[in-house]
Amino acid sequence: MLTSQVPGLLTFAPVRSKNAASIFPSFSAIACLAVMLAIVTPGISAAQTFKNLVKFDRTNGEVPYAGLAQGTDGNFYGTTYDGGADVSSGINGGTAFKVTAAGVLTVLHNFAESSDDADGPQGTLVLATNGNFYGTSVFGGTNRHGTVFEMTPAGVVTVLHSFCDLTNCEDGAYPYAGVIQGTDGNFYGTTYEGGTTDEGTVFKLTPAGKLTVLHSFCVPVKATCPDGSNPYAGLVQGTDGNFYGAAYNAGGDEDGTIFKISSSGTFTLLDTLNGTNQYSAYAALIQANSGELYGVSQGGGTYGNHSSGTVFETSTAGKLSTLFSFDNTDGRNPEGPLVQGNDGNFYGTAYDGGNNDDCSYGCGTLFKITSAGKLTTLHDFIETDGYAVQAGMMQSTTGVFYGTTSAGGDNASFCNDGSCGTIYSLSMGLAPFVSLIKSVGPEGSTVQILGQGFTGTKSVAFDGVDTKTFKVVSATYLTAVVPADAKTGAVVVTTPAGALTSNRIFRVTPEMTSFTPTSGEVGTSVTITGTGLLQTTTVTFGGDKATTFKVVSDTEVTADVPTGAKTGKIAIATPGGSASSADTFTVTD
Repeated sequence: MLTSQVPGLLTFAPVRSKNAASIFPSFSAIACLAVMLAIVTPGISAAQTFKNLVKFDRTNGEVPYAGLAQGTDGNFYGTTYDGGADVSSGINGGTAFKVTAAGVLTVLHNFAESSDDADGPQGTLVLATNGNFYGTSVFGGTNRHGTVFEMTPAGVVTVLHSFCDLTNCEDGAYPYAGVIQGTDGNFYGTTYEGGTTDEGTVFKLTPAGKLTVLHSFCVPVKATCPDGSNPYAGLVQGTDGNFYGAAYNAGGDEDGTIFKISSSGTFTLLDTLNGTNQYSAYAALIQANSGELYGVSQGGGTYGNHSSGTVFETSTAGKLSTLFSFDNTDGRNPEGPLVQGNDGNFYGTAYDGGNNDDCSYGCGTLFKITSAGKLTTLHDFIETDGYAVQAGMMQSTTGVFYGTTSAGGDNASFCNDGSCGTIYSLSMGLAPFVSLIKSVGPEGSTVQILGQGFTGTKSVAFDGVDTKTFKVVSATYLTAVVPADAKTGAVVVTTPAGALTSNRIFRVTPEMTSFTPTSGEVGTSVTITGTGLLQTTTVTFGGDKATTFKVVSDTEVTADVPTGAKTGKIAIATPGGSASSADTFTVTD
């Protein structure tokens, strides 16, 4: 069990009875004192609009801890931790729902407190390349220690893995965070408990449901668990192919860690949170377009040890730096991950705090922060529009942000602890764009693209190179084949209404098919063939860089064997990734 050691900081205990009042930070600690009759948000520009879209009433769900995910139909999908159609009978497994941009909510699935269903979903769903959603539940499954499940857009749920399926729960237990889909098509995530020492795990799961534990925290057993313990946060895959995450507890100062792990399980400790600057990173990291990692810590900051929390930055090699320290008036205890908007700024949520006194510690805030650390409060929550903002926001392809609050709304009489939670939108006047479900792949691969107004699309281009093969599936979804000569860069979809640019670049990964000759002395010219070679930046022979190489075409590169080269693989690197030869090049005397 883990509890906060800091007065005033939210208290956690990972395994509790299944009810909305006790599973996570006590709502009684932030009970609202009064109900305001109007939403007052000072300093909002004309382009900035906050709207309440849904106020849960328990029968359609209660306590939406998770954020939202956009589907191929342009609607948003999410889950509630509690509530559902059978609340009168005491069966409160939570719900899965669909909600439109206008706030029309449809319950797709009522989770049951049974061994063959998920129960208590808390992590945000992820849209996979097959068009289905994947998520986790804290409870449910064969052994009641949580699940990973797949859900169709129609709400058909299939449990892929029930945790605690191995002796002593070595496969993990209680996955609080959602999963992500890696570039290899598998799903990656964390569990809060379980593993070899019961301090949590990092796992990989195939689409067919085969689970592999990649890392058990606190192994070998040490008093301080230097690698970290009890990860609440999920993972993010970096452009280097590795996964990055945060452990909530332990490390050298017992305040949590930042780590890197490969798809095969090679674990690297990057940094240790020290309490003064950062304390307990609850949310997943994100990787910005710049390549840097950004995150929030629930505590720490310049306003005192273990205080109101921070926004921090780190490189993929580590070296944390604090961008901003919350002081309660601008928010407190951020728990949801940041999202980088298509304007380049970062947008986030604070669990409580803010300038409104409608709640005992403030009802929470929405904020914008630049990469230089300048923070602007965008909205101060009040009880009627939501409070206890646990999830981060997501930006839809219309440019509008959407999110949930785990408490609040005006259906309090129906809900546990006086609150059911809400769904809201925040428009900042940002332009629409297109989003790539998978943003990396070789030439010839198919890319799934989300957006709007696709009917009558004229062209799809990869960094200026048009593809001849694309298919408009609906007004909000199309697929396109990465063309020959494509380069790493933005994807632009030209519709009848104009051009829509992707909010993330697409990385064209190189592929090597052959090289000739297969052996030679230093200075020998070697011809390398493949695809995606136009942007080649380096060529190596057995790990040694070629000082002379020439990009002949997208399918051919020539390179001279460098001085000191060793017998080994030939490798090519581009902005989209790297490729290595299947065969060995032999360096002769």
